[in-house]
Amino acid sequence: MPAQNQPAANQPALDFLLGRRSHPARTLRGPAPDRAALAPILEAGLRVPDHGKLEPWRLIVLERAALDRLAGVAEARAEALGMAPEAAAKAISQFREAPLCIAVISAPVPSEKAPAQEQLLSAGAVALSLVNAALAAGWGAAWLTGWPAYDRGFMAEGLGLAEGESVVGFVHVGTPSGQPPERPRPDPAARVAWVSA
Repeated sequence: MPAQNQPAANQPALDFLLGRRSHPARTLRGPAPDRAALAPILEAGLRVPDHGKLEPWRLIVLERAALDRLAGVAEARAEALGMAPEAAAKAISQFREAPLCIAVISAPVPSEKAPAQEQLLSAGAVALSLVNAALAAGWGAAWLTGWPAYDRGFMAEGLGLAEGESVVGFVHVGTPSGQPPERPRPDPAARVAWVSA
């Protein structure tokens, strides 16, 4: 029973958030969610704070053939940029080995009310919401970036992004091959300041 004047908690949701753990992308396997299973994850992912209701983001769902193509684009871009093979490999493999990936794109909208920074933060909220929705639905999920997320050539050639658009992250979704490893978590006492006056 909640204390007087305290709202009733959604304890299962709070327990989920307190225990959530992303899965390393390299541990995700097929099958990936099909379009019907992915629909509620996408819908939940888009329910984020959005000052001005601008929807300054969009999603690109990358299925197997698209991921193979992107691995090739990343490989060609790495060579064109003169990257050492070992520096390029991790980003290339994130596409080559992924069962499914959702590219979260920041697509800012001209606005006098919502600064560009707030719009970018809203896009970041979409990425985290997608991860949490996928985890809540029983899938494994991880939010990655890597150098392709910052390379204009990759963004244009691989994803068809317009000038002004950028990659916030690649959200990988698939079947977990085991429990994700636990890691140290932030200590609220060290990261939270209370101001009473």
